Amino acid sequence: MAVHKKHVTRSKRDMRRAHDALSENQLSIDERGEVHQRHHVTPHGFFKGRKISQ
Repeated sequence: MAVHKKHVTRSKRDMRRAHDALSENQLSIDERGEVHQRHHVTPHGFFKGRKISQ
């Protein structure tokens, strides 16, 4: 039976998808003791230790 040239085996396909799983949110604690998502503004408006005007 003929198999087309671009056919990807289940093994190769699944190896590529091995890193696609979602991970849990990464939490960080800043100097003020606030817990927030990394690379996001805290609930009180701080980012990287500075107050961000909103």
